Amino acid sequence: MSIEKYIADLPQPQKDSVEEIVSVIRKYLPKGFHEQINYGMPSWVVPHSIYPEGYHCSPELPLPFLGISSRKIFISLYHMGIYANESLMNWFINEYSNHCKYKLDMGKSCVRFKKLEDIPFKLIGELCTKMTVKEWIDIYEKNIKS
Repeated sequence: MSIEKYIADLPQPQKDSVEEIVSVIRKYLPKGFHEQINYGMPSWVVPHSIYPEGYHCSPELPLPFLGISSRKIFISLYHMGIYANESLMNWFINEYSNHCKYKLDMGKSCVRFKKLEDIPFKLIGELCTKMTVKEWIDIYEKNIKS
């Protein structure tokens, strides 16, 4: 399945929202991340060509970084860098209220958007610029893999 097929199969209004998030990620995510369907959702990963060891839980999979999942009542953005980097998480939490009128609904690496009209596309774009492939690999090896 391709990301375009994933989006095409979504109902409205999730389809438009996910399409916009994908567009923002494609525009702002640093070079080196590879776009693919991973875990059944649009994802951006560190490919084996850059990080041959792959994901520690399943080394045959590339190292995950970012993903989008559309559910019936919300859209989730999974950003592994937020989970692994406390200063990035703090920045995102502090910035969120400047971009959204509704309360932040967040798990460890998951930000849930229940109000599709309040998705902070500009903030997502800025978040995408905050970590390079090399920085993610370094953080992953230091904090998660060990």
